[in-house]
Amino acid sequence: MEKIKVVCSFCNSVNSIPKKDSYKVANCGKCKESLLNTKPLNLNDSNFDLQIVNSDIPVVVDFWAPWCGPCKMFAPTFEEISAKYPLKAKFAKVNTEVEQNLGSKYQIRSIPTLIIYKAGKEIQRVSGALDSTRLDMLINKYI
Repeated sequence: MEKIKVVCSFCNSVNSIPKKDSYKVANCGKCKESLLNTKPLNLNDSNFDLQIVNSDIPVVVDFWAPWCGPCKMFAPTFEEISAKYPLKAKFAKVNTEVEQNLGSKYQIRSIPTLIIYKAGKEIQRVSGALDSTRLDMLINKYI
């Protein structure tokens, strides 16, 4: 059976699990938390590379800032869509005010900016807030 690597959002452990169309239960082998958690993960310097490089599923990263109006408007849409993709895509956020080095490293020039990574590589970048239909269509291109 084909396996996929997913990184636990709680303890950052890399898990190898059977690839399935859907999952009823999938827990981290180390901390036993659910790998089906769809709440967007906050990324920082210490967990960014680990989460991106070690994931076989697409990782959708929202680069945002607390003072950004469009970012605040987009946040509920991002969280709503993330709930539709347990173990199909991982959703994460980077607060560019706190993680200025990540914003600089990934050349974030406007916010919100979404970057989709797969197998550790950037595969698409979109600047500006998306509505739920456009975000859904974007995610479906890569799963």
